[in-house]
Amino acid sequence: MKLRIAGTVGDSIVDGPGLRLTIFVQGCPHHCPGCHNPHTHDFEGGRDTTVEELFAAYCENPLLRGVTLSGGEPFCQPAPLAQLAHLVHAHGGDVFCYTGYTYEQLCEKQDPAVDALLGEIDVLIDGPFLLEERDLTLRFRGSANQRMIDIPRTREAGEIVLWE
Repeated sequence: MKLRIAGTVGDSIVDGPGLRLTIFVQGCPHHCPGCHNPHTHDFEGGRDTTVEELFAAYCENPLLRGVTLSGGEPFCQPAPLAQLAHLVHAHGGDVFCYTGYTYEQLCEKQDPAVDALLGEIDVLIDGPFLLEERDLTLRFRGSANQRMIDIPRTREAGEIVLWE
């Protein structure tokens, strides 16, 4: 399955716990002022790749703890990312995902592909980057409004459970 990406970082330590493959998807509707990755906004930019190629890159490094989906906006390409996340889980890894949407907005979409991706995410960092709430001391996020949501526990509890 194909998807469009801006690029990858094969050994990130800033996009979640442990050593991670971070995938920067291409295309974002949010255009947050002060965005760390403005080159990912254009839906026509970047390059095409496949789930299989990205999973092979993940498997090449046995030291990786998991994959982080960043952007751009991952929920603009939920179906291939859900497939990739499923493969990563089957291989023993975890999945972190950044989104400019809130968890509630994603649930309101009632989109099977969005639901499939949510079902494969361990931790969702949600909400737009807000320049006025920028805080460089926060772990794995850029602004204080963004939450780090434990998705499996949230779905089980039926209410937001933050990841510690």
